[in-house]
Amino acid sequence: MEVFKIFWSFTKVGLFGFGGGPSMIPLIQEEVVEIQGWLTQEEFLDAFALGNSLPGPIATKMAGYVGYQVSGVAGAAAGLVGVTVPTAVAMVLLLGLYLRFREDPTITRFLKGARPVVVALLALVVWQFAPSAFGTPGQWFGNWALWALALVAFVLSIRFNVHPAFLIVAGGAVGMLVLR
Repeated sequence: MEVFKIFWSFTKVGLFGFGGGPSMIPLIQEEVVEIQGWLTQEEFLDAFALGNSLPGPIATKMAGYVGYQVSGVAGAAAGLVGVTVPTAVAMVLLLGLYLRFREDPTITRFLKGARPVVVALLALVVWQFAPSAFGTPGQWFGNWALWALALVAFVLSIRFNVHPAFLIVAGGAVGMLVLR
């Protein structure tokens, strides 16, 4: 039964995660932490950090990770099939319609309106992860080293295009060597 729940949870994520991987993270978090309770918020953040340090799409890595945590290899397979196959089928079916009507003003306006919502959902993930990363808002000023680490990673990413995997591994190394 858990394997089917995993499949169904990640099918919903795959079908409603407009915009690809990053926009799917809030949906995965809601399904995995809030609805199913398979992971805590902190475990989810750890899985997300690990997934970002590996190659490939984040949604499939999260589906495989969560599925494996819940039901082993069968769970991982169910999560991966759930997040990829229904989406691939929908993409093939809808791509023909999109290519036919992509110049339609209604379609362009729909996409124009959907983009800021995807950005807002990503900001929501950041807001929800902040207490796990920096402590509660009342602790934020005392955790200046964590904020400095985040700022340095942000600048290195934006200004110098440093790969996220390197930043995550470097942040982990700093945590092991410097942070208490």
